[in-house]
Amino acid sequence: MAHFEYDFTIDEDFYEKAIIEHLCDNQDYVHLYGPDVARSTEEYRDVFLFDILSSALERINRHLSRAAVDEAILKIGNVEGGTLAQRNEVFNDYLQSGVEVRYFDGKEERDDIVYLIDFDDPENNDFHVVNQWTFVEYSEKRPDVIIFVNGMPLVMFELKSPSREEVDASDAYLQLRAYMQHIPSLFVPNVFCVMSDMSSTKVGTITADEDRYVAWKSVDGDYSNTKAADWKTMLDGMMPKARLLDIIKNFVCFNNPSEKAVKILAAYHQYFGVRKAVERAESAVAGDGKIGVFWHTQGSGKSLSMVFFAHLLQQHLDSPTLVVITDRNDLDDQLYGQFSRCGAFLRQDPVQAENREHLKTLLVGREANGIIFTTMQKFTDGDEPLCDRSNVVVMVDEAHRGQYGLTEKMDADGNVSIGAARVVRKALPNASYIGFTGTPVSLDDRNTREIFGDYIDVYDMTQSVEDESTKPVFYESRVVALNLDQDALGRLDAVYSEFARDADAASVEKAKRDTGGLDAIFGAPETIDSLCRDIVTHYEENRADVLAGKALIVAYSRPMAMKIYYRILELRPGWKDKVGVVMTMSNQDPEEWFEVCGGTTHKKEMERKFKDDSNPLKIAIVVDMWLTGFDVPSLSTMYVFKPMKGYNLMQAIARVNRVCKDKEGGLVVDYIGIARALKQAMKDYTNRDQSNYGDMDVAATAYPKFLEKLDVCRDLMYGYDYQKLIFSKSNSQIASAISEGVDWLLDPARCDDMEDFIKQCQLMNQALSLCKSLVSDDDQHEAAYLSVLRVQLLRLTGRNGSGGGGMTYAEFNNRVTAILEQTVHSDGVIDLFEKDSVEISLFDESFLREIANMKQKNVAVESLKRLIKERVKAYQRTSVVKAQKFSEMLQGTLNAYLNGMLTNAQVIEELVEMANDIMKDRTEAEALGLTEEEMAFYDAITKPAAVKDFYDNDQLVAISRELTAAMQANATIDWQKKESARAGMRRAIKRLLRKYKYPPEGVDDAMGTVMAQCELWADTKVR
Repeated sequence: MAHFEYDFTIDEDFYEKAIIEHLCDNQDYVHLYGPDVARSTEEYRDVFLFDILSSALERINRHLSRAAVDEAILKIGNVEGGTLAQRNEVFNDYLQSGVEVRYFDGKEERDDIVYLIDFDDPENNDFHVVNQWTFVEYSEKRPDVIIFVNGMPLVMFELKSPSREEVDASDAYLQLRAYMQHIPSLFVPNVFCVMSDMSSTKVGTITADEDRYVAWKSVDGDYSNTKAADWKTMLDGMMPKARLLDIIKNFVCFNNPSEKAVKILAAYHQYFGVRKAVERAESAVAGDGKIGVFWHTQGSGKSLSMVFFAHLLQQHLDSPTLVVITDRNDLDDQLYGQFSRCGAFLRQDPVQAENREHLKTLLVGREANGIIFTTMQKFTDGDEPLCDRSNVVVMVDEAHRGQYGLTEKMDADGNVSIGAARVVRKALPNASYIGFTGTPVSLDDRNTREIFGDYIDVYDMTQSVEDESTKPVFYESRVVALNLDQDALGRLDAVYSEFARDADAASVEKAKRDTGGLDAIFGAPETIDSLCRDIVTHYEENRADVLAGKALIVAYSRPMAMKIYYRILELRPGWKDKVGVVMTMSNQDPEEWFEVCGGTTHKKEMERKFKDDSNPLKIAIVVDMWLTGFDVPSLSTMYVFKPMKGYNLMQAIARVNRVCKDKEGGLVVDYIGIARALKQAMKDYTNRDQSNYGDMDVAATAYPKFLEKLDVCRDLMYGYDYQKLIFSKSNSQIASAISEGVDWLLDPARCDDMEDFIKQCQLMNQALSLCKSLVSDDDQHEAAYLSVLRVQLLRLTGRNGSGGGGMTYAEFNNRVTAILEQTVHSDGVIDLFEKDSVEISLFDESFLREIANMKQKNVAVESLKRLIKERVKAYQRTSVVKAQKFSEMLQGTLNAYLNGMLTNAQVIEELVEMANDIMKDRTEAEALGLTEEEMAFYDAITKPAAVKDFYDNDQLVAISRELTAAMQANATIDWQKKESARAGMRRAIKRLLRKYKYPPEGVDDAMGTVMAQCELWADTKVR
């Protein structure tokens, strides 16, 4: 058990101790305090706890000689070459598979494998939680908490204070990224990182962007109470010894596309879902072969779950052969590509069957192992059994398709069709079956249950959005924009109603034929013209600036796709590089189509461009391709001009639900009337999905929310009449409305209203991003004005960083431009926030005069307060005396202001005087010929007023310089954590000061100030 003395301050140190205590008391880890651990060198460059590593590897590999263990330690300590991610991938393989070594055993050279972890017996490993572990590489850093397993640093925690408003978990992420630059070698063995401020705890790998760090919300696979998950849920869900080792071995892999290595850590729903699936598989192989249906909603990582399942299954079954079935070639290619990129993790390369004969060869030519990809169609090319082994597991992607049935059917013309599942069962009579799906199995779909069995694990849309694994999808109808007459609209609605309602094949075919009769209407030049004009206008005015501006247009047919393409280019000739077409081609297609769609490499090149946010290709026109299994995180808009229903529709619209930084949700813009089909498709979802997403229409969801929040913001601004000003034609008046509105909200009497305004305005902006096309020009104009106020407030109060929810300066200018069509720098709205402007502004007398004379006194107060706070913060890192002096001055002035003892004019005067005092301190250092460091020591030794009665100024300057030099000479790493180093530093300083007979007799508090300055210097300089 870890024991600490608490001072009951709820800060980062407190949180660090709480985590250590929890791991020691609940998970039986052993605590080590970093500065007390004996290091192999004084340079602090040792990545491992060498003594622990050495004894652990000897214990785990008892059958091997010491020479083998030494060779393994040498090898893992020298993973060279390539990027950090590439070095980490090598080490990850060592962790999961052991280290291949060649060594001399005293008689001969031998080859063997040294295992770094005993996965079979977790208690045969050493688990340590170490805090304040100093490491030196390009600079010296000291991470908060590191989990060492067998002496290897495998998990790093970066913590932020639960009680400091100005920092949060996002700051922890930035700190981790900085560590990877400064001390990369400590991350070579890293499995995953944790960032937490107690209220938010997320985990991710060294290659993960911040939005890919996720919360671990379950301890045991129960998803019913994930909203209550906290930091202890993560510790108890991931850090029990056996669980951590299971994650390391089976749920971490590298997904290696051509561009860069991406390290994947399973999310909690993937971990528990796959574990349940493997348990079911063990029973099914020995029983009826029905493993079950694995339903994890689209976008939540189903393909990777299939990879984790395939990997883990190989350890729990006797060398199984896995057959992965899709129902389309492009899906087969996508899933095969995913498995291929994880080939090292799977320990074998997957193979694609070219035809039925090749499939048979792949199955018959082996008795075990293998991962074989095939399409459903390859089973229908014959009826003889392909393999009768029972160690075959069939993984079916999108397992709810109607064609997977077991029965024979006959249509009205007497044509007989046999369910594909029956064909597969005949070909693989003794196999076991598991279905993976991103949409639910229909309640009346008996076929799917008959083939696969019941659900294994359900991770629905509501849970996925709550976990930020996906984003919500919204819907906007623009059918009327096509200018169709009422008769055509009525026919469309009737036909589509039947198409959406009926499930049997004959009815669907009839509906398709009836809908096909509408080709003349939808393909008419005037309809295509209306469609393209509306898409272009809607895109330019509402969606072009959302994230990377990526959008899909889903066309009714291939000829329709080409018509749309040609008409858009007629309307926007400059969009040649912005718009493209992706669809299958045949030899009978018109020659000019090939000029647009290219040959066999066109699709891959288009995919590369579309996935690149910086590429000019922004709009892709598709028919069937890219509607399933295609992931572009920044894609946020889909224009639908094609009848779709059920799982096909839900899979298609899920292209816009991927997680991306600053993405509020995806928008589906409907030109063909899919609303009824959407509602019908939702009937098979969970009750809470139906409740939350049964109505995705922005007109019924986002737009009312926008209006509500706009009204709330208006109410919070009650008392300041901005309406006349912002709707004037005068830029000067609008600029005045901005500066005066900010000033009005900054009044101390409106402190609570200002905080509420900031929150409510952000909610208004989120809704507006989804329903902008429905919002009137006046409301958009007013919302843009209110948004500028919000951003100004965030920047003036210093909350524009990651924790404050503010925008970048470019985003701020865009908001202002939406109103003024120019950046606002007039009528007293001063730009305080350009990079590096804070210090320059504070030491610029003309700038101070400009602020002091501003008409908007509350803005002036907030501006000066922020600038002085920034300077005080700098002093807190350099000078004990000045930090205390100016901090107390600032706090006293502000308290008097807030308590009504000073008017805003008086507080401005005092703050300007304080800024002048800070300027004087800088010039005084220059006059004395002292550096900033030396001046800090000068302030410390001269703080007691009586000191100057005993020494002349030259002596005080000399003492200051010698103190600085002595500190530089005596600074040792970890001095402030090791009492011996601290004592040595104190002795050296006292010897130096005795030479000058300092402190003088009777000045009792002088030495305490000097020592405090020495400790501050070492804290900031040595660390």
